[in-house]
Amino acid sequence: MASRRRMLLKVIILGDSGVGKTSLMNQYVNRKFSNQYKATIGADFLTKEIQFEDRLFTLQIWDTAGQERFQSLGVAFYRGADCCVLVYDVNVMKSFENLNNWREEFLIQASPSDPENFPFVVIGNKIDVDNGNSRVVSEKKARAWCASKGNIPYFETSAKEGINVEAAFQCIAKDALKNEPEDEM
Repeated sequence: MASRRRMLLKVIILGDSGVGKTSLMNQYVNRKFSNQYKATIGADFLTKEIQFEDRLFTLQIWDTAGQERFQSLGVAFYRGADCCVLVYDVNVMKSFENLNNWREEFLIQASPSDPENFPFVVIGNKIDVDNGNSRVVSEKKARAWCASKGNIPYFETSAKEGINVEAAFQCIAKDALKNEPEDEM
């Protein structure tokens, strides 16, 4: 009988400070949202057991600090990642414009063996804010950016309301799995 050992999938969440990385992770893993903003210091991670095609996996989700002063921690955190999630706030143009920097930084630090095909997922968070009236990044603009980077999957979420969070993480897990060597499958 095949071994039933659990496979670990390492997912890194990157994006500017305050875009909701920790909230997305907490909503997905614990189904909880807190209005108390607390900056992540360095990095933190949560795990969630997931089942996919009759196999159990442990999704290890690394939440990194958005502040530049912690970027030097990059190498250690990024190494061995199976998928990278880029998060921005649909109400803050700068957080969207910085996605490129986060993506580049990840590719430099993690130095994946096949950078062209490394799985990224982009999340536009906080679609619930002000009923969408303070939104400055259109879905069309975000999708165009994702298309220009090799058709990166794109999700719009509200970590607060729990909108689309589950779907985004299912895609993240699926993409992380694609990155695993066949012999481990």
